[in-house]
Amino acid sequence: MVEEIFANEQFLSEPVGLYKPIDYTLRLGGKRIRPMMLLASGCMFGAEPEELHDAAIGIELFHNFTLLHDDLMDRSPLRRGQPTVYTKWDDNTAVLSGDTMFAMAWRCFLRINSPHSHAAMRCFCDTAIEVCEGQQKDMDFERMTMADGVGLGMYMEMIRQKTAVLLAASLEIGALLAGAQDEEVERIRNFGLHLGLAFQLQDDLLDGYGDTAVFGKKTGQDIRDNKKTYLPLLARTMCNNQQRDELDSLFSAKKNMDEEEKVRRVMAIYNTVGLRRAVDTTIAEEFSHAVECLDSVGAEEGRKRPLRDLVQTLFCRKK
Repeated sequence: MVEEIFANEQFLSEPVGLYKPIDYTLRLGGKRIRPMMLLASGCMFGAEPEELHDAAIGIELFHNFTLLHDDLMDRSPLRRGQPTVYTKWDDNTAVLSGDTMFAMAWRCFLRINSPHSHAAMRCFCDTAIEVCEGQQKDMDFERMTMADGVGLGMYMEMIRQKTAVLLAASLEIGALLAGAQDEEVERIRNFGLHLGLAFQLQDDLLDGYGDTAVFGKKTGQDIRDNKKTYLPLLARTMCNNQQRDELDSLFSAKKNMDEEEKVRRVMAIYNTVGLRRAVDTTIAEEFSHAVECLDSVGAEEGRKRPLRDLVQTLFCRKK
């Protein structure tokens, strides 16, 4: 259903220099998880699919807008195996096309004809602000060393805002547009928050332990980039003093250090303290909390099936 919606949507317009990068970004594909979740949630609570189309397009436009600007800020050359917008065009194009995508997302929400449209738009607005707050915290972390006090609590709050709240909002908006009761909206939102945290922690783990052929990314890139993800932050709590000092030193190393040697030494510490098992446990706990939230939703079991299938698919991503 989501693929059909996007196949029928027109993103090319004039001037071509503005809209071609937008069409390029949205045609790169991706998992379309957020619009799928919005449709699944809305239909679970009794909405008709066509009532949700504009919101589904809007939420995916916003998500891709954040990716377009993220790539520029991180200077990432590839997205989904293809050149990012700023590398294919230039920095100014990435900024302007991204801004336009944000406005287009809002236009989609303004097209919604529903007695619940105001609640959906407020949720979208609040979520957009939180995502930006999470991005700023992520940027702040990049300027800090682990010894500066970046801890697990700070990191979990950052990924909650940067990643989890948009998944939660997709579900919440679907429920709102279906006219679900407040307590049901809260339950489905909490399902999304736990699922989003599990999803991001799994990405963190896959960076260190993933199969490059399956995951599509070179393992250890977070280590090369000195990114303070859940892995090194949890590892610090499991290390002895000597290991912790070495880990801090490696994650503050300059770019002139041999990168493969750096990855090897960091992974050796991870393996020595048993980090992978510990992270797997946390991920399983978040997925379990998500399932508990979904179980508590007062909808027919058959209507929950698409979301249960999504949880299973995400939980079983190959490592």
